[in-house]
Amino acid sequence: MSYDLAVWEGERPADDKSARRSFSDLYDRYLDGDVKEPPSERITAYAAGLLDRWCDITDDDDETSPWSVGPLIDGARGPLVYFGLAWGRAEEASAYAATVAESMGLVCFDVQQDRLRP
Repeated sequence: MSYDLAVWEGERPADDKSARRSFSDLYDRYLDGDVKEPPSERITAYAAGLLDRWCDITDDDDETSPWSVGPLIDGARGPLVYFGLAWGRAEEASAYAATVAESMGLVCFDVQQDRLRP
């Protein structure tokens, strides 16, 4: 089990309920749909920014990576990236991921808490 976050391009939803609907729509379209669109440039840059801080789990020999699966970019399609964090690292890594998303003008949704971040 992992602690999951979703980050996407677009206007920030007005509230958590709207964010949940937006996330569900994006997930259904880009991750569950038949068409597998490559990640957008901004989402690719976002994932790279996270990997500047912590290596991808596939590259991690000393288990310092907070990601629960890898490569991280595998959870990205179109304007959305959906990724899991190891529970023991979730607080620190999710805060960092939300800060990076905000700095890049992206929306960050905490799937566990069903709310927008930060």
